[in-house]
Amino acid sequence: MQEPQEHAAAPAAPKASHGKVIGLAVAGAVGGFLFGFDSSVVNGAVDAIQGSFSLSHAVTGFAVAVALLGCAVGSWLAGAVGDRFGRIPAMKLGALLFLASAIGTGFSVGLWDLILWRLVGGLGIGLASVIAPAYISEISPRQMRGRLASLQQLAITSGIFAALLSDALLANGAGGATHTLWWGVDAWRWMFIAGAVPAVVYGWIAFVLPESPRFLVLRGNDEGARNVFRSIAPDDDIDREIRDIRKAIEEDRLSERRGALRGHALGLKPVLWVGIALSVFQQFVGINVIFYYSTTLWKSVGFREEDSLTISVATSITNILVTLIAIALVDRVGRRPILLVGSVGMAVSLGTMALAFSTARLVNGEPALTGAWGPVALVAANVFVVCFGASWGPLVWVLLGEIFPPSIRARGLGIAAAAQWIANFLITVSFPPMAAWSLPLTYGMYAAFAALSFFFVLTKVPETNGMSLEQAETLFVRPGKAAAD
Repeated sequence: MQEPQEHAAAPAAPKASHGKVIGLAVAGAVGGFLFGFDSSVVNGAVDAIQGSFSLSHAVTGFAVAVALLGCAVGSWLAGAVGDRFGRIPAMKLGALLFLASAIGTGFSVGLWDLILWRLVGGLGIGLASVIAPAYISEISPRQMRGRLASLQQLAITSGIFAALLSDALLANGAGGATHTLWWGVDAWRWMFIAGAVPAVVYGWIAFVLPESPRFLVLRGNDEGARNVFRSIAPDDDIDREIRDIRKAIEEDRLSERRGALRGHALGLKPVLWVGIALSVFQQFVGINVIFYYSTTLWKSVGFREEDSLTISVATSITNILVTLIAIALVDRVGRRPILLVGSVGMAVSLGTMALAFSTARLVNGEPALTGAWGPVALVAANVFVVCFGASWGPLVWVLLGEIFPPSIRARGLGIAAAAQWIANFLITVSFPPMAAWSLPLTYGMYAAFAALSFFFVLTKVPETNGMSLEQAETLFVRPGKAAAD
């Protein structure tokens, strides 16, 4: 209805189109908000769940981490769902699964009931974790793609903040997570039920977003893709964009559809191994230990247990702020320099934490730091969060949205995200027994993975800044191999 006005005011079109693209990217990134919310909402409910269902420490750890297994399955299936039905239907399914999980978990009556609904929520989050970056990268102009793809991590960090803040408000409002809050329902149950709100918002957004133009071309709907490009990038050469996408798709179809994932590097295309490695390194530095098990850390440096949620909220705010810095720099500085600096910062801060905890003494069976080592560990932990949030947190999602060819983008992202969730699960489950055995060695292991991530980026990850998606994917094909693949 407003096309005549847009043509009449041609000079204003770039701002208008950029505003619309940003709006679409923000809306698509709400899937990341669900991701972050689900990851951290359990933080405030762990002790309450353990007490309510009389669980051992090992079973409690499994109940916390089991959603991550659902996330791995959901992200693995997301590629097939996204390629067959589209990015938007996949978003709708993810929202529905997360809504069911929020309500089911909140009203669970036993351990297996709780585990079932956590798995259902994991399936939904797994779908969202793949579809959101794929959708954002496919609707973003190349000169804005890094910043817009970084919105995925900003949404994740915002979801973490919202979950921790709501946990703190609900627990404090009831006088404790195990105390009754409203209508005879315990506060820890309301922590999960609160997830219904972002799930409904995400579902509503999915009904108003346009489909990805690259998926439309993949399905032969060039006119539909043209209409989307006209609304988000009217100044671009739309016919050239369509031709580039179609050419990339046709080239990939020279190989069998499913065989397109196979290659000469241990049975898979090298780009898939790059995506898997990026995902695994992002988790093996131990970032989620800070958000899942922060109570133990803060108690070790001298804080009271009742202050731990407040400190965790403050840490999540720091995470959001440094993610904004990454968004501002990613398209100016590039991907590789930021990742390399982040790896160095994480290795040094984690090494400092390992050194600090090597001086700890046991008090009532718990590690305690004395003297200056407590503040040193606290500062090091926050430096680690800053370094991760400004580099590996957002930029891994940027690269995962850029490096895969169009016809395997959803499936490639699904494989990489599944690897990320499995790595997350392994870190989450292993931390309690490893921490009980040796905190210095635990943080030392995370520091070693941070150091290895530096050399991986230095040798295996090329710069993709400023390239179209079709150009970026060619960086991961060895000369002389393109024809064979």
